[in-house]
Amino acid sequence: MTKLNRRTLLKTGAASFAATSVLGTPLIAQSRSLKVGSYGGYFENSFKEFVYPAFTEATGIEVESVTQPNSTDWLVTMQQATAAGSVPADLSLYARDTLIKASRIGGLLKPLNLKAIPAASNLDPYFVFEAPEGPLGVGAMSWFSAMVINPDEVDAPASWAEFWDSTIYESSLGLSRNYNSQFLDIVAATFFDGEATFATDEGILAIIEKAAEIKPNVALWWSAESQMEQSMKNGDVIGGQYYLDVANLMALDGFPIKPIFPKEGNPQDYGSWCLSSLSDKADEAAEFINFSSDPATQAIMSRKIGTAPLVDQSKTDLTDEEFDFVSGTPSIKPAYEAYLDKETFIKESWDKMLAGA
Repeated sequence: MTKLNRRTLLKTGAASFAATSVLGTPLIAQSRSLKVGSYGGYFENSFKEFVYPAFTEATGIEVESVTQPNSTDWLVTMQQATAAGSVPADLSLYARDTLIKASRIGGLLKPLNLKAIPAASNLDPYFVFEAPEGPLGVGAMSWFSAMVINPDEVDAPASWAEFWDSTIYESSLGLSRNYNSQFLDIVAATFFDGEATFATDEGILAIIEKAAEIKPNVALWWSAESQMEQSMKNGDVIGGQYYLDVANLMALDGFPIKPIFPKEGNPQDYGSWCLSSLSDKADEAAEFINFSSDPATQAIMSRKIGTAPLVDQSKTDLTDEEFDFVSGTPSIKPAYEAYLDKETFIKESWDKMLAGA
């Protein structure tokens, strides 16, 4: 990939996106529209420039873009709107943990008709969220946090376990200080039985105790993305956990950082398209989700927006270089339900570990 970055991609326009759509001639449609929510700022602007115009050209359905905050705040907004009988957006993006919350609350989301979304079969079943009342979400896109190193200072580790080696990494790692930043999922995948270990309090404590053993090697417990970025740039840390796409952009800009997919993999998070229970746009929503799930669209989103595709690379035309820029294998699936069901216990145990000697 030659100097691919978001800044240059945002200048290329939506024309190439529309040209690569495999959905064919627009359907006959009069005054068909759909309100679609997405995270604001760069993310929403990218959808407005690259995705929505191509969808309209392919289907004739106009998209009204709705700015939504993070999933948790948006859930509150949608609860209040539903209670008032209004629909801020027909389709919204929900992270998996928020989607679980919404399904437990009930009455906020309308089950999707997968027969009208045949392209969803391209996705791993994990990315189709099934609830007792039916499928409530279909994956839209994903993103990774990843192992990163300074390749000028250390060789690429084969396993996350190597970060516990003080002969190499003493006081030189940067890790997120947030309890739900997926570092615990990394520990579980590396030393225990992965997500299943979160099923008991004893398992959670064992994970946190193992995490505590890495403390002598941590120079920075970062709470803001910029802190880790600057520490990698100036050499204060030589490894740690960071966002895959940002790390690759930093590398393209000449900074000494290299993302690694060790044998355990890296944590993968994702957002889902979900339909408001009060929306009368189920047909239009199904067409949009079908468009989003198509491998060609997934590939263009990876190129233009920097998200990881939810379909196998082999189903797309992404080169190895393009795929590696935004994705990789294997992936670590976070213990979403444990973070919801045992939130207080995990947070308090984690904070106690950080505060300890």
